[in-house]
Amino acid sequence: MAPDQTQLTVMAFPGTQTLPLFAAEAKGFFSRRRLAVDLKPAPNSEEQRRGLASGRYQIVHGAADQCVALVEANVDAIVIAGGDNGFNHLFVQPYVESPAALRGRTLVADVANTGWSFVLYEILRRHSLGRGDYAIHEAGAPFRRFEAMRDDKTMAAAILNPPFAIHARRAGLKDMGAVVDTIGPYLGTVPYVLRGWAHANAGTLAAYLAACIEGLRWSLDPANKDEAIQLYSGRLNVPADIAAEIHANASDPVTGLARDATFDLEGFKTVLRLRSAFEVRTTAPPEQYFDLSFHRRAIAGL
Repeated sequence: MAPDQTQLTVMAFPGTQTLPLFAAEAKGFFSRRRLAVDLKPAPNSEEQRRGLASGRYQIVHGAADQCVALVEANVDAIVIAGGDNGFNHLFVQPYVESPAALRGRTLVADVANTGWSFVLYEILRRHSLGRGDYAIHEAGAPFRRFEAMRDDKTMAAAILNPPFAIHARRAGLKDMGAVVDTIGPYLGTVPYVLRGWAHANAGTLAAYLAACIEGLRWSLDPANKDEAIQLYSGRLNVPADIAAEIHANASDPVTGLARDATFDLEGFKTVLRLRSAFEVRTTAPPEQYFDLSFHRRAIAGL
């Protein structure tokens, strides 16, 4: 690291949602802003939350619901931008005819009480299944959920996103469709930080977001398609055809990565509604969980 660079340790789940970070690294958008970013892959959401709270990571990219969980645990965290709807699909074993047939089965989740678990519970609730009608196996990150289903046929269902959703389809697991087609708008992966750190390092945070947005713009520019696919193939360790499918998912103008990391308030309201429903508690008003001033500063500087 150069003497005039600011070191940031960032944790994210590798996947479609991480493409802007890969681009920002590869194209020098971080270094141009004198940022040295150590990007670490997340094993599970619990490590993200604990690591952020303890100061091991300054910024994490994870499910918006994780930030809400931190606030409810009396950690003053805030979402600082938008990102995506999660790109998640419900996958089941070939013997499962419908979500209703998951009664009495074991389902695979990151952890049972945050993130995409509530989305899974909501889909099953709409098929008349309550929390007592199935068991949850906590496996962690998406690649671990996919491996659990691939290697153990009693693991009946999981929520997966690309590239693991692509691996799942090719492994013969049954795709039951995009979760947003069932639950409506949903705010998926977002960057979030501790509020105190954000205000003490506002310039650094704005510079980081500006680099991420520049990486996002580069990723979505059709002129960069071939180079982007090559970059993602290497960074995600997937064949070129899978990297091309990931790039297509990210670039979709309706369901892809949010342009300029725009925050989806309606999607966030769904996050809060599901948490309130399945944790049997009342969440705070949406505005208490996010601060978009750093995002606005980043956009203004581009």
